[in-house]
Amino acid sequence: MKPCQTLDQRDAMALAGRYHHPLVRDLAWLCLAPDLLALSEAPGATCPGRPSLDELGLGDPGRLIAWLDGWEAAPDALEATLGDPRGLRLGLYHERFWQFLLTRAPGTELLAHNLAIHRQGRTLGELDLLYRRRGDPRPIHLEVAIKFYLGLPEGPGGETHQARWVGPGCVDSLASKREHLVRHQLPMPERPEAREALWALLGEANGDLEQRLAMPGVLFYPWCHALPPPREATADHLRGLWLPWRDWPALRDTLAADTLASRLHKPHWMALPAPVQLVPLDAIQRPLAAHFARPAVMPQPLVLYRRGNWQRLFIVGDDWPRKLPLPPYPA
Repeated sequence: MKPCQTLDQRDAMALAGRYHHPLVRDLAWLCLAPDLLALSEAPGATCPGRPSLDELGLGDPGRLIAWLDGWEAAPDALEATLGDPRGLRLGLYHERFWQFLLTRAPGTELLAHNLAIHRQGRTLGELDLLYRRRGDPRPIHLEVAIKFYLGLPEGPGGETHQARWVGPGCVDSLASKREHLVRHQLPMPERPEAREALWALLGEANGDLEQRLAMPGVLFYPWCHALPPPREATADHLRGLWLPWRDWPALRDTLAADTLASRLHKPHWMALPAPVQLVPLDAIQRPLAAHFARPAVMPQPLVLYRRGNWQRLFIVGDDWPRKLPLPPYPA
């Protein structure tokens, strides 16, 4: 099994591996997870990425570890913010971690979250998060999204086109998500209705509003097909592999006998599984076969592990994708 993580990603895995509490493991993952995209290619689209550890007041590794150790020892506040994760949408689960992080990190202060923007009784949208750095009065608008996209060897546009990268459920693509962020979410604070809401919340300080975008996740590359990263992908984005169910036996035959595996279930797609969740390959074969025996089945994420090397994987039905999201207009 060939590992596909960089050194920085190994650092993130080692950090999450210190902890037993699943929420603390996901919090540790979020602290170090890189963005998928760096918006830079469209006029007016340039936007700084996720808050850095230095900005959060956690840039010193010892301080970050001590901070996370504290939540492992006393997770009540973290549990109260996240609530019961069962049944939570992955996007909402991820948003709540950002709410907690910006509230509790020593370098930031959360001002508001999910600030609704209305016009004549109709909701135009929300601003995900508003925060500021401690000691700096300027407010920051942070939009957040967590995304897992599978790259198509053939599909819309050229091989680096973002429309080639589609979600497991084929509802959206990297191209459509980017377009929505650039054309709708990030410009939202410029609307008169948003300026009113920001003035009510922040007063004169809202005129200095800074824009940020945090979009961690994983890009899954097709097994046995060469595909370059999509345009604007960050150099250190997290990577995985995907393959149809019919190819699983061939991939499985390439794995060493002592390879372990774990199936992932939403919303726990962020941190890699704890060691106690890993089982021998033979133990997942029957549930996988039962899963893919059903019609119109959803793709199954799993993780492979052997001797310190991890591999994220998506197995999809043999008829996947059953549909393709339309490229945004303009593309």
